[in-house]
Amino acid sequence: MSAESFLAQVHRAFDAAAAYTKHPAPLLSQIRECNAVYRISFPIRRDDGSIETIAAWRAEHSHHKTPTKGGIRYAPNVNEDEVMALAALMTYKCAVVDVPFGGAKGGIRIDRNAYSDAELERITRRYAFELYRKNFLGPGIDVPAPDYGTSSREMAWIADTYAQLAQAELNSLACVTAKPVAQGGIRGRTEATGRGVFFGVREAVSDADDMKRIGLTTGLDGKRVVVQGLGNVGYHAAKFLVEGGAVLVGIAEFDGGLHDPRGIDLEALMAHRRAKRPLRDYPSGTYLPRSADALELDCDILVPAALEGQVTAENAGRIKAKLIAEGANGPVTFDADRILQERGVMVLADMFLNAGGVTVSYFEWLKNLSHVRFGRMEKRFEETAFRNMLREVESLTGKPIPAERMAKLSRGADETDLVTSGLEDTMITAWHQVRAVWVRHDRAIDIRTAAFISAIDKVAVSYQDLGIFP
Repeated sequence: MSAESFLAQVHRAFDAAAAYTKHPAPLLSQIRECNAVYRISFPIRRDDGSIETIAAWRAEHSHHKTPTKGGIRYAPNVNEDEVMALAALMTYKCAVVDVPFGGAKGGIRIDRNAYSDAELERITRRYAFELYRKNFLGPGIDVPAPDYGTSSREMAWIADTYAQLAQAELNSLACVTAKPVAQGGIRGRTEATGRGVFFGVREAVSDADDMKRIGLTTGLDGKRVVVQGLGNVGYHAAKFLVEGGAVLVGIAEFDGGLHDPRGIDLEALMAHRRAKRPLRDYPSGTYLPRSADALELDCDILVPAALEGQVTAENAGRIKAKLIAEGANGPVTFDADRILQERGVMVLADMFLNAGGVTVSYFEWLKNLSHVRFGRMEKRFEETAFRNMLREVESLTGKPIPAERMAKLSRGADETDLVTSGLEDTMITAWHQVRAVWVRHDRAIDIRTAAFISAIDKVAVSYQDLGIFP
């Protein structure tokens, strides 16, 4: 029997959650289905002069709010089903964290490692042109971002291409997010998803009742963590979790896994990887030839931050972690979710936990529309106000405040501070909204279902406010 498609799994999860709501069937159908899918085929000239035909997609799942928002991935296995599934998850993710976008996703079916930088630029710019001419790209229409296999470089190419095509568009930089800072990007975007994972996990493990139910103590101190994937999301999630007191005891990468119950030095390991040395040659810990075995290591928190479908019905029973934090999109399948729920494992669902990227992308979009850097207008004012208050404290107490301490206490918030603060508030607020739904159902449902219910309710309100549905 063939494996269930990614989109079918998303639909199953949606249907399971929708059954707990009282919304009419036509409204639920509208929320569930993908509004528009654009399949693209175009030729590019390779560096050797040969011509190759490239297949690509862009799906806009929901227009209940515009623009739509979602990443673009470059991978050899990209297909329409996957793009539609990820676009749907983006709709629900944005709703969960109250980011006013509809969901979208794009993909180009290539192995980026098989192309030169010049070829990748030609592919990216042609893709952007195709999206533009079919009205699938624009600050108020559809705003892409990076995903698997893409980065700020590709986003800069898209922004530049759009600016050339839409020369009268004042807000052209807002057509895409996660750009380099010099090209209209925002400070804090690179680490946003991983930092959001950290904020979400930290808040989830702070509740004594919830932790008692899964056999853990509160707080991150001493929690043993295994991370799958040391890309942008996995690395930053591991970094912030370790800084928060956790111990990194295992990692899973494409060329194997690594286990060290004493703790892995993350920065030393990253230096090893940046030198393009194989994981098996790392001098500390135990090398695991089979990467998937790292998912089954003895730990408290498992962070799958690679690709979808990593924890399945086949291996869910062997997972030893008591809490799974989904840094990637869809790493735990629908059937695995049910098995883990029965075993008492808490799964912090992707549509909540990895929403840090889209949250900070929203901040970047706002920055591009306002044409001013966050903190530029208020930073000096705040510093002056804080310094004046501290001078009054000195006057009233008769005790001088050391210059170094004065500078630290009177510092105004810059762009990074404001972005981090906004992200932290978003993740904490979203977790408590999802948890409230979970508790309202006496925790008889899993957290993914609770997140879906929260998202469905919010999207439903948007359609009802438009007067389309009763």
